[in-house]
Amino acid sequence: MPKKILLFCDPGIDDSLAIMYTLMDPRLELVGVVTSYGNVTKETATANAAYLLSLGGKPNIPIIPGAAQPVQQEEVTYYPEIHGEEGIGPIRPPSDLKYRLYPFDMIRKLIEFYKDELIIVDTGRSTTLATAFILYKEQMEMVGGFYLMGGAFFAPGNVTPLAEANFHGDPTSSNYILKFAHNLTITPLNVTNAAYLTPDVIDAMSASTTNPYASMIKPIFNYYYKAYKEKVPGLVGAPIHDLVTLMVVVNDNIVEYIYYDAKVIEDIEAKGMSYIDLRPGAKDGKTRIAIKLNHEVFISEFKKVMLGNQKR
Repeated sequence: MPKKILLFCDPGIDDSLAIMYTLMDPRLELVGVVTSYGNVTKETATANAAYLLSLGGKPNIPIIPGAAQPVQQEEVTYYPEIHGEEGIGPIRPPSDLKYRLYPFDMIRKLIEFYKDELIIVDTGRSTTLATAFILYKEQMEMVGGFYLMGGAFFAPGNVTPLAEANFHGDPTSSNYILKFAHNLTITPLNVTNAAYLTPDVIDAMSASTTNPYASMIKPIFNYYYKAYKEKVPGLVGAPIHDLVTLMVVVNDNIVEYIYYDAKVIEDIEAKGMSYIDLRPGAKDGKTRIAIKLNHEVFISEFKKVMLGNQKR
């Protein structure tokens, strides 16, 4: 039976590739997409999700708009230099694309329908998922598990020297999820920075006759890769952060884990910094934190799915 996925996201190039992968992996079944601010505005993220679902032949998957800003009421920073003005590089979704939006309460209904079969994956800012926890506490206890892309442990951040973008975007909400989510797995920058795709892999995807996204993968990647090479000269590929978080749901062997309880700093000077208690005698934690990526297995699994070679 495929794992039922409710995806919270903000597409965004790496979110977009994660959506493509989820739709193409027969071991995963995307049952809903919750969109919010982050890489782009909530409205742009919603349109991008709808476009990707349409191209993938799944236009009826519920799209649920979420938060437009963090709980701190701060001005939101977007990243067009990395993701493009519309969030998926040079690609522009059709202006006349029609799609149905579902009310926020659809989250509750999906949880009550699938119960512990449902896996919630959050690859964006934490605001919307924290809101769902506040509104639907009993239902959240029914969920089978939670996967977050966020944080950086023993590694530098990507928006400040200390903080990763998702946890920095709304650390209060991130802390709320870290405190109350059960069966929680975090894929931080420690592993996602190493989850890079190279041009030769992308060329193979673009030549695929079984991938409905083949024509758009290369221009999206090239835009993203160029931005990363300008930031970090010498990179041989571009890290697709959010992709790892979906892949580990069905591929435990891609990463190595440690088990600790994590927290996020909310004070201004270290805002968004994630940390764990490493002192001798500290109590054992329950949160599973990915700490090291097996890049060869990551690439192998990505190719199998995106080239249509994964058995159904």
